[in-house]
Amino acid sequence: MSKVLQKSVPLLMILPGLVLAITIIGYPIIDLAWTSMQEVSRFGKLSGFNGFDNFAEVFADPLFYGSLVRTGIWTLAVVGGTLLISMPVAIILNDDFFGRGLARVIIMLPWALSLTMTAVVWRWALNGRSGLLNATLMQAGLIDQPVEWLATASTAFTVEILVGILVSIPFTTTILLGGLSSMPQDAYEAAVVDGASGWSQFRYITLPLMKPFINIAIVLNVIYVFNSLPIIWVMTEGGPANGTDILVTYLYKLAFRFGQLGKASAISLVMFGILLVFTVLYVVLLSRNEADAAPEKDVKDEI
Repeated sequence: MSKVLQKSVPLLMILPGLVLAITIIGYPIIDLAWTSMQEVSRFGKLSGFNGFDNFAEVFADPLFYGSLVRTGIWTLAVVGGTLLISMPVAIILNDDFFGRGLARVIIMLPWALSLTMTAVVWRWALNGRSGLLNATLMQAGLIDQPVEWLATASTAFTVEILVGILVSIPFTTTILLGGLSSMPQDAYEAAVVDGASGWSQFRYITLPLMKPFINIAIVLNVIYVFNSLPIIWVMTEGGPANGTDILVTYLYKLAFRFGQLGKASAISLVMFGILLVFTVLYVVLLSRNEADAAPEKDVKDEI
């Protein structure tokens, strides 16, 4: 009996927090699922069960598929671009040089500002008539006339991706910097003695040891960027002509501009499902890769 109690102690200790987390996360999801199968007025009043009609309307809407594709492009571009830039930035900030503390503060400044304020500043800077970017480029002689950066969907979406990368760098750099600061220095010292180049050290020492931190950065950034509303909404509100809409801005329009709360709930559930599937698949693939790498490591250790 004592062994059973001893084994149950860890579960009992985490049980209150587990119940609280399930309640906080589970109840909204259940309520969302129930709302998505209801006829809902623009004021949020449920007027009758309609099954999967809301989902059928969403899947029949071509704007949904356009927003879904752009959401994938937005997420992959921002997360990928952020990782590519954050890694060398983190490596530089991990080195000991004069003014490193100030450099770290400067890198973290975009993180200290709200996304909404950042988007407002960039919207002003990209204004076609009086924007700072056009004025700077014209003074430098790079352009002859002002450019309407946010007037066309392709240009506006590209600019929004670049802004998304900019505001994501501080968070990702912080994660990677934490990993770099925990790297064993003796491995690098041995590599230097063996004559390994900087690229070889990065490829065979830094990258393998940084995999856990990179994986954390990928998962958190995907969830964060996938659901990010302020940048696109403040800069273009999904326009022009819905050309920069992603799922979250499409959902926001349906819910708060057109009062179609049932369809908005259905899209929310679809978004939750996409993120859940991504997270589960990523963790499964990661576990398989680690399991496949384990025997190879054991063989090397034996040799």
